[in-house]
Amino acid sequence: VQLVESGGGLVQPGGSLTLSCAASGLTFRWYDMSWYRQAPGKERELVATITATGGSTNYGDSVKGRFTISRDNAKNTVYLQLNSLKPEDTAVYYCRGNGLWGQGTQVTVSS
Repeated sequence: VQLVESGGGLVQPGGSLTLSCAASGLTFRWYDMSWYRQAPGKERELVATITATGGSTNYGDSVKGRFTISRDNAKNTVYLQLNSLKPEDTAVYYCRGNGLWGQGTQVTVSS
């Protein structure tokens, strides 16, 4: 049972990235899924959540209007689209579901 994130990288301010989190070993369609992030020296914070069916989403105040969470239950994958990126979005991004954490993917926003 595992969650594996991918898609992080270095991007300039104002740029975009799409993160993916592939689940295996669990019945993915049963679970709400979330993205968190943790910047150096800061606590891990909730970025976005999507319900099991994808019918409802919620976002942290700092990313509302810029980030979009989505999922494809046929592919056992949850996504996070990051737009209008700012330097303060620099962090390790983690997905979470069914009490599991992925290993994280680094997003760095810098010119």
